Amino acid sequence: MKRRNFLVAAGAAFVAGCNRIAETDVGKSLLDAAEGWHKGAHRLLTDRTALAPEYPRSAISPYFRGNGSTDPQNGDYPRHAEEGFANWRLEVRGLVENPLSLSLENIRKLPQRSQVTRHDCVEGWSAIGEWTGPQLSLLLNAAGLLSQAKFIVFRCADNLNGQDYYESVDLVDAYHPQTIVAHSLNGEPLPIRNGAPLRMRIERQLGYKHAKYLTAIEAVASLDEIGKGQGGYWEDRAGYQWYAGI
Repeated sequence: MKRRNFLVAAGAAFVAGCNRIAETDVGKSLLDAAEGWHKGAHRLLTDRTALAPEYPRSAISPYFRGNGSTDPQNGDYPRHAEEGFANWRLEVRGLVENPLSLSLENIRKLPQRSQVTRHDCVEGWSAIGEWTGPQLSLLLNAAGLLSQAKFIVFRCADNLNGQDYYESVDLVDAYHPQTIVAHSLNGEPLPIRNGAPLRMRIERQLGYKHAKYLTAIEAVASLDEIGKGQGGYWEDRAGYQWYAGI
């Protein structure tokens, strides 16, 4: 736990200076090297299936704040929200043998995992909540990843500053047992501020990796042609590390 707290604090301090450092070629090279070291050290120190700490339900925070987008008003999202997300679909696509289009009912009928975990935001705040949903691995196995697939991209309904939010992970984190497609928080359907109707929970990564308002899961061979090629919204815009393991 002390190691996790240290890494959260160190990550926050590191990201806070990213914009200024990344303005130079030397700075960018240093950031890339630091990210590679971070990823290698994190996976060397912990088994690939090691679990993030889980807590008793008595530890759940009385209020789980929203962050970033908390009420998207772009595209079809307001209509879906008004309909109670009755017609929401989640696509599993890209480098797969059997593309899927799933309703919320489909997702709720899958085997479920519930986990009480701590969300650590790069801004320095944390909250504990109980998340429920199927493991991402179930969806990927049902779709059948092709051998070329190396990364999983999460597409989202919210648009910030003219760019659709997205995030990505490699297959190690995609298949981690605590990586779930969450539809419930603390036993209730996800509130809009927390990403309704679906969001990712990637418990060994910082909060910006936990994509909200999820519309599609896409298997790809490379991240180079997606967004600005850095693997996520904040990675593209603000120099955040792509690998945010804690």
